[in-house]
Amino acid sequence: MPSFFIKTYGCQMNERDSEQVARDLIARGYEMASHEKEADVILLNTCSVREMAENKAIGKMGFLRKLRRNKPQLVLGLLGCMAQRLGETLTKKTPYVDLIVGTQKFHRVADYVEEALQRRKQEEEEYDEFHQLTASFHAPIVDVGAEEDSQNTIREHLTTPQQATAFISIMQGCNMHCTFCIVPTTRGPERGRPIQDIVQEARALVAQGIKEVTLLGQIVNLYGRHEIPRRDAKSPFVQLLEALHEVEGLERIRFTSPHPMGFRRDLIDCIGRLPKVMEHIHLPLQSGSDRILRQMHRPYTTAAYRKLVAELRGARPGIAITTDIIVGFPGETEEDYLASRTLAQELEFDGAFIFRYSQRGDTPAATMEGQLPEEIKEFRNKDLLEVVNASASQKLNACVGTLQEVLCEGPSRHDASQLAGRTRTNKIVIFEGGSRFHREIFHLRITRASSSTLYGTPALIEE
Repeated sequence: MPSFFIKTYGCQMNERDSEQVARDLIARGYEMASHEKEADVILLNTCSVREMAENKAIGKMGFLRKLRRNKPQLVLGLLGCMAQRLGETLTKKTPYVDLIVGTQKFHRVADYVEEALQRRKQEEEEYDEFHQLTASFHAPIVDVGAEEDSQNTIREHLTTPQQATAFISIMQGCNMHCTFCIVPTTRGPERGRPIQDIVQEARALVAQGIKEVTLLGQIVNLYGRHEIPRRDAKSPFVQLLEALHEVEGLERIRFTSPHPMGFRRDLIDCIGRLPKVMEHIHLPLQSGSDRILRQMHRPYTTAAYRKLVAELRGARPGIAITTDIIVGFPGETEEDYLASRTLAQELEFDGAFIFRYSQRGDTPAATMEGQLPEEIKEFRNKDLLEVVNASASQKLNACVGTLQEVLCEGPSRHDASQLAGRTRTNKIVIFEGGSRFHREIFHLRITRASSSTLYGTPALIEE
């Protein structure tokens, strides 16, 4: 059978979608190639959040077409958010691709791959070598249409014997329409899966040895608000967390990414009382300026955000708070930027993704007045990153000498002779040990910290 290779750009949801495609292809007998040069099918699962991500994918595809010199039947495909956003127009930028499949059609990719392979086999001899190198033999397969219940199609997993963690996609789409964000265009409207289906998926993962799941959604804590009624004053998301908490053998629950507006009292209380919910919340701020937040259509103030952080820290002492902040949004003044900087210093985040604002053509912010030059964005990005890195380093150094519960996720990516795991607060720990630690939860004594990583040794705990 043919072999395939998938390269994924972007977020964890894209990773999860790629996993589903791989699972579907393997179920049909395809083999996963370890390198793109070995594959008969190469798929790029793309991101549209920033222009750079799209340019990387298009540039990569341009490089990959050269592989047809030695493999004229090679199938090339673009999947995901960029495919959804650009659709048919991608056939002009990349006329050599065989399929362009959007975000609601991942479950159809295996069918389209087989169709594309068959087309290439049938038509290869009809064109000369020049065409083989520069173009598809046929019009590409393009499917970027909406599909009802597509949120329920990403449910199968491709796990390894050593794997300890897994993602579960609980919803698709977003209704918030932040002025900088392309997601409502690429992912469609907000829609959630039934609680019982998600719980069943978690049980199946536990049966495969998974100890920790991360729930994925564009705004994960608004899960189910259109499909599932509140019960006992609890939101659908809280009901889901409680149901997953009862799954025997599931030890850890994480979720990303939430929205500040989705944290009501029931969810804050839930985080405080369910021990399987880990002490880490990724809580996007986006800006420390109320004026810029209004321009972004972020329906909270910095005072409300500050209060929410205090409530989370009060409900779960020691909880780690990480965030997203955008610098250089249209019209952001020096005063606006300094407000973000000051708030980041005050709240002392455990970490943050700092993004330079990127114009996305299908968003309101792209045509706003006051677009800032790249050099200002770059300066603010570096400056704010220094502030966040300082607080993150303090949090890591505070762990030195403490005992931390860690789930071992297997060999370290940078040194296979060492193991890597994560604390309950989602900090990476590197330590020495053998395969007996794989998938196990145990305590480590933290011996030192680098700028981004903890190091430790397994500790004996007296009962």
